[in-house]
Amino acid sequence: MATNILMPALSPTMTEGNLARWLKKEGEAVKAGDVIAEIETDKATMEFEAVDEGILGKILVAEGTEGVAVNTPIGILVEEGEAVPDAAEAKPAPKAEAPKAEAKPEAPKAEAPKPAATPQPKAEGGRVFASPLARRMAEQAGLDLSGIQGSGPNGRIVKADVEAAAGKPKQAPAAAKPEAAPAA
Repeated sequence: MATNILMPALSPTMTEGNLARWLKKEGEAVKAGDVIAEIETDKATMEFEAVDEGILGKILVAEGTEGVAVNTPIGILVEEGEAVPDAAEAKPAPKAEAPKAEAKPEAPKAEAPKPAATPQPKAEGGRVFASPLARRMAEQAGLDLSGIQGSGPNGRIVKADVEAAAGKPKQAPAAAKPEAAPAA
């Protein structure tokens, strides 16, 4: 019998998370306790273990999908030789696509700014302390984390810091881009 793999609630306050990556592929055998995916919250990336045995029949939510609600089906586990039910395939897929579609319009808006924020002091080895979500948001927005001041614990850069940096006035970077275009 097919079993839905649901987006886990990794904390009592978690309402949604990001499916960072799948560690198992469709058609691979899964045993209880196997790590099948990495789920990312605004504070951490955690491994998600299977609770049942079977074959990963269908991945309903693609890697990198953001804003997946808790208890949303993200995959289907089937028994060996069992086909993936058509009804289970069609319904969760649009739900998984909706958060992805919402995230895409935000990305182009955030790509342009390159803030001139106060640089954060780097730890030994030049490491910048930032949450996984803040790192991905900064990468998608084209922001340099070393130029963002962190407000989290011990100066860690968190989601709010990246959002604030992305929303800063764009006058300086906008002026630099037109100058670079005619020179090229």
